[in-house]
Amino acid sequence: MKLIRHGRPEQEHPGIILNDRKYDVSAFGEDYNEAFFASNGLARLAEFVQANESQLPELSDDVRLGSPVARPSKIVCVGLNYADHARETGATPPPEPVLFFKSTTALVGPNDAIIIPKNSVKTDWEVELAVVIGRRASYVDEAEAHEYIAGYALHNDVSEREFQLERSGTWDKGKGCDTFAPIGPWLATPDEIPDVDNLRLWLSVNGQMMQDGTTANLIFRIPFLVSYISQFMTLLPGDIISTGTPAGVGLGFNPPVYLKPGDVVELGIDGLGASRQQLRAYAKD
Repeated sequence: MKLIRHGRPEQEHPGIILNDRKYDVSAFGEDYNEAFFASNGLARLAEFVQANESQLPELSDDVRLGSPVARPSKIVCVGLNYADHARETGATPPPEPVLFFKSTTALVGPNDAIIIPKNSVKTDWEVELAVVIGRRASYVDEAEAHEYIAGYALHNDVSEREFQLERSGTWDKGKGCDTFAPIGPWLATPDEIPDVDNLRLWLSVNGQMMQDGTTANLIFRIPFLVSYISQFMTLLPGDIISTGTPAGVGLGFNPPVYLKPGDVVELGIDGLGASRQQLRAYAKD
């Protein structure tokens, strides 16, 4: 299945994609949140869709999409998980996964604007494969990790490099700004992605290709990451793991290239669709 959420920000309704068309499933009565995933929601949704497919309201092509997952308990990110990206940033590929968090208030829809934070001069892009957790996960064995995955989604791990690298402390300062986690357009269940270890992921800025990589080059693969992270924290249903970015981020250019108001970022992953974000300057409400 391909799950979407549509409608006004903070008021999204559940939906689904069938045969490349978008449908509303509000009659199912549940949002795609922790309670949904924890209560066998994917299977129950599949049964609902099968029983009601002919009656589902079709959505317009231009309907606004939100994140395909309602705000989770946490967004756990993996840094330097592609060797080429580690090299371009001057870092050594790590012996164990580098973990950091994005604030859940950074979560936005796949085509929403990215707001350049107040006082930012180094806002950057990162196309990433996101993993959505389907079951409560604690001390998971790597061999069983696939049983805890609800699906996959496209994620732009937007980053402010000065906040991240020059302001002391952890990376989180430059990762959790508002609008810094556009996710979607959809959540694809694992059966939709037959080879998650061989997906092309790409990103362009103003039509110029910046990143063009493959998940075949992940240093730490998804089952290992699910198991590893679960050794340090409990992952709850609906939680998101963002698995890292390939080479081609603005920080890696000489001189570095950063985003400015009016820029357009487009990105995609095989089987997970594409998204588009325009950059806007911060303005006080």
